[in-house]
Amino acid sequence: MTNRRPALLDAPSNLGLRPPAPGTVPGCYKLPGALRDNGLRLRLAAEDAGCLTPPRYDRGEWRSGDGVFNAAAIATYTVKLADRIEALLMENRFPVVLGGDCSILLGSTLALSRRGRYGLVFVDGHDDFRHPGNSTGIGAAAGEDLALATGRGQPDLTDIEGRRPYVRDSDVVVLGVRDEDANQDELHDLGIPVWNVSRIRQEGSAATTASVLAHLERAELDGFWVHLDADVLDPDVMPAVDSPDPGGLRHDELIALLSPLLAAPGCTGFQVTVFDPDLDPDGRLARELTDTLVTSLHG
Repeated sequence: MTNRRPALLDAPSNLGLRPPAPGTVPGCYKLPGALRDNGLRLRLAAEDAGCLTPPRYDRGEWRSGDGVFNAAAIATYTVKLADRIEALLMENRFPVVLGGDCSILLGSTLALSRRGRYGLVFVDGHDDFRHPGNSTGIGAAAGEDLALATGRGQPDLTDIEGRRPYVRDSDVVVLGVRDEDANQDELHDLGIPVWNVSRIRQEGSAATTASVLAHLERAELDGFWVHLDADVLDPDVMPAVDSPDPGGLRHDELIALLSPLLAAPGCTGFQVTVFDPDLDPDGRLARELTDTLVTSLHG
């Protein structure tokens, strides 16, 4: 982590995920509390930047083909989250944003787009690049957040404040996707570098992060943001996510990737998403995830 003081901001939105079962809501809104219960703020010596309460999760009469569900609520929350993150950046703080689901990426990238041109390190088990150009299954923003942030999708989410795209394709790096993830060829064709799990292990963490930093520490960029979806971890060590697909990283591998990125001078902030405490009844997974984040942020 840079020498700026970290500021812990809760962004417990679950608006971008499908219900885990009929009549229920995604439990990732409990992520901030679970990590705070394990001493995250004190262990990071972080300032408490509070909580941005999200709108109610209510898909109403949404049906497949209607676009992104909860879109109006997500757009409203995106602007408010961007305001909170921007205020922290103006105070020379290092935001550590605790989601929520991956739709909070729109808030962080909107905040950065207001300030200049920033890069994005997208650390996720999936590329979240579903958009109308490659899928008829549009609906859950948490599976479409990278596409939305790069300007693909409905204007009420991609062009807030006329800032489409919030981050350019050339300024994105994707890390940790499963080897078989569907959109890697499309990302490659767009010039978005992708390190899937096999490539990371083949090249090694040190070489991978060196290449990522070389791509993002360019003169035309004002810095970069790091997004982490807990499902980048293998379900053997992190099953408490909405899509626990095999073939992910171990905790030590994730630490080896995150630590140099978060310690880089250009790193502007960090967010973690999708961990679901409802799927962690004894709290062990929350403790292990907290340990990984503390180690990664301390470098």
